[in-house]
Amino acid sequence: MRKLIEVLWPSFLVAGLAEIVFFTVVNPQELYLFGEPVHFSATATYSIGFFGFWLVCAASSLMTLFFQRTSAEINKLDGV
Repeated sequence: MRKLIEVLWPSFLVAGLAEIVFFTVVNPQELYLFGEPVHFSATATYSIGFFGFWLVCAASSLMTLFFQRTSAEINKLDGV
């Protein structure tokens, strides 16, 4: 549970900041997806953007935890 919190909480905070910065520069009603204008409401676009940023930030935090493992943790055998 602690590892989950170590991944999700910082990624949540960074995703919030990333969304603020991104949507300060980009108008959600002027976005295009695969060459077509996005026809979602501004709230839906903000929500999708936030969850997308959160996913990317969580993946980054998860990779950090993965690479912080010691050689003993990587090479230990289960049950032995």
